[in-house]
Amino acid sequence: MNLIVAADKNWGIGKDNKLLVSIPSDMKFFRNQTTGKVVVMGRKTLESFPNQMPLKNRTNIILTRNPGYSVKGGTVVHSLEELAEALKPYEEEEIYVIGGDSIYKLLLPYCSTAHVTRIDFAFEADTFFPNLDEDEEWEITGKSEEQTYFDLEYEFVKYERKKA
Repeated sequence: MNLIVAADKNWGIGKDNKLLVSIPSDMKFFRNQTTGKVVVMGRKTLESFPNQMPLKNRTNIILTRNPGYSVKGGTVVHSLEELAEALKPYEEEEIYVIGGDSIYKLLLPYCSTAHVTRIDFAFEADTFFPNLDEDEEWEITGKSEEQTYFDLEYEFVKYERKKA
C-alpha cells in the first residue's frame, strides 16, 4: 500500500477536519496519483469532501467504527479484517491511504511508499502525521525541486520503507 499526505514542517496535516492549505499543484499531484486507483480513508476525511461524497474515478473504501454508517458510491468497512477482505480484489492494483490521522497511523505499518508534500511552514494544526524523517524504517528515495505557492515553499518527497 501507498499513502499520500501533505504535511507542514511540524508534520501537521489538518485543523478542524480541514487541510491546512490548498496548493493547486499538490491537488493536481494527488489527483494524478490516485485517479483510477483504490483510496482508503476514514469517515471524517470523507465528510470533509464537497457534498461528503466519495472521490470520482476511484474505488473508495471508508473505514469507520460507526456500525450504521453507509455511503453511496463507496464501500464501508469497520475493522482491519473487513478492510483486508475488501482489498482482496485489488491486490494487484495500487492502493492509497488518504487520511485522516487515525487511519494513517493505523495503516502506516502496512504501507511501503509514502508520497509527502512537505510544506516549509508551521501552521496551527490539531492533526499530525508521524515524522518519517525520525523513523529509521523509512528513507527518502525521491524529491522534487522546491516550489513556491505565494510565499509557501514546498516539495514533493517520496519515502520508502527500508528493506529488512
